[in-house]
Amino acid sequence: MSETNPATHVIDFRAAEHLLAARDPRGAIKLLDSVIAAHPESRAARLLRARAYFAAAQLRAAEREFQHIVDHEPDNAFAHFALARTFQRSGRPEQAIRHFRLAAALDPKPEYLEAARFEN
Repeated sequence: MSETNPATHVIDFRAAEHLLAARDPRGAIKLLDSVIAAHPESRAARLLRARAYFAAAQLRAAEREFQHIVDHEPDNAFAHFALARTFQRSGRPEQAIRHFRLAAALDPKPEYLEAARFEN
């Protein structure tokens, strides 16, 4: 069923949020694929899909999505932090620390500062 109704995409996005919260990242990804196909510019949908990829241990796909967000929103501290976690989980600590530090510089949340290994 190829529905192009914008309301369907909102419903799918909200359902994907619930699936991710219910620990069904693959179900969330499936819903978000159609949302992003219809709205490739949607940063919220891409960020949610990146989180779902990460939760599903699809690290290359998560990296691609988080990188897309960082490229388009270089001041998005959460995207830098999540990209860093993805690099860390992929065994790439040098790349991870760079993005942890960018996240901490953009938003000095305690967890960002701790991950960046800055002195508080």
